[in-house]
Amino acid sequence: MLELSNVSTSYGPVAMLRGVSMTIGKGELVCLLGPNGAGKSTTFKALTGLLPLDGGAVRMMGRDIARLGTEKLAALGVGFVPEGRRLFPTLTVRENLKLGYDASGCAIPFETRLELIHDMFPRIRERMNQQANTMSGGEQAMVALARALIGDPEMLVMDEPSLGLSPKLIDEYFETVVRIHAEGKTVLLIEQNAETALSISDRGYLLVRGRIAVSGTRAEMLRDDTIRHMYL
Repeated sequence: MLELSNVSTSYGPVAMLRGVSMTIGKGELVCLLGPNGAGKSTTFKALTGLLPLDGGAVRMMGRDIARLGTEKLAALGVGFVPEGRRLFPTLTVRENLKLGYDASGCAIPFETRLELIHDMFPRIRERMNQQANTMSGGEQAMVALARALIGDPEMLVMDEPSLGLSPKLIDEYFETVVRIHAEGKTVLLIEQNAETALSISDRGYLLVRGRIAVSGTRAEMLRDDTIRHMYL
């Protein structure tokens, strides 16, 4: 479904990603872990076209997508949950969802998709006409996820979705991600919360100083000495 092959990036003279290679198969839930400054959000920017590559390639179903940009990727069936939610603060929940829907090019009518979103996120139904910036952090996190899903994408790419949430809200959020994955969505989960992310993932990668240091199945990652030392 998605492949990063020997990807390198930089911010000016500072190298960020150094030969990063990853694969995410159709229907998998794969997590990308790493401490602050490891290059996790840089990976998100590289695969979404927000940061040019110095080398390597990013492919989705065999197609080079590194320079397409987020709008065209959305139309190809990728839903994004960026770090910090990135909602339009003065727009209502409904308007935020409509923007996500319009970017996706989904053929299913908006109102039909909206009903499905209401079923998945009951709290959102009550907040349709509320401005996004008046909601709690947990509610905003759910709206950001709903906005990524409303266009019925084949794949979700999520950057630090648990950031700023309480432990209880993190548990609720990841329960929702598990349901989404169970319905057949492919998910790339970029997270610092390693224990929770690994508990729901099929496979994982650990990014350290811009390089993949460890990769493997959930069980292999949980047994790895580097993972255990850093997180567990």
